[in-house]
Amino acid sequence: MSLILEQESPPLSQDTTGAIRVGNTRVLLELVIHAFQDGASPESIVQRYSSLSLSDVYLTIGYYLRHRDAVEAYLDQREQLAESVRQRLSSVQPDLSLVHSRLLAQQQS
Repeated sequence: MSLILEQESPPLSQDTTGAIRVGNTRVLLELVIHAFQDGASPESIVQRYSSLSLSDVYLTIGYYLRHRDAVEAYLDQREQLAESVRQRLSSVQPDLSLVHSRLLAQQQS
């Protein structure tokens, strides 16, 4: 008996917003990669995100390791996007630190 080797594609798909999801889940690629970079094992990543399959996590990490530069560039773009959203939100939302200070003062009096 011989083993038939099959080419496998990474279990990644891009949604309409441009975010890359893992498997047939809503889990973002950056969540899996950041967890891996922080030292999480594939098994612990699956425990953290129970909708993921273990094989999808292993394939995703393998894809990252083989295409590190491209994935890192994507992660940098996502971080820049997140930062621009944070800046936009902070420009339209009031400074909540003042509200927080007043609430603390009221609690202490």
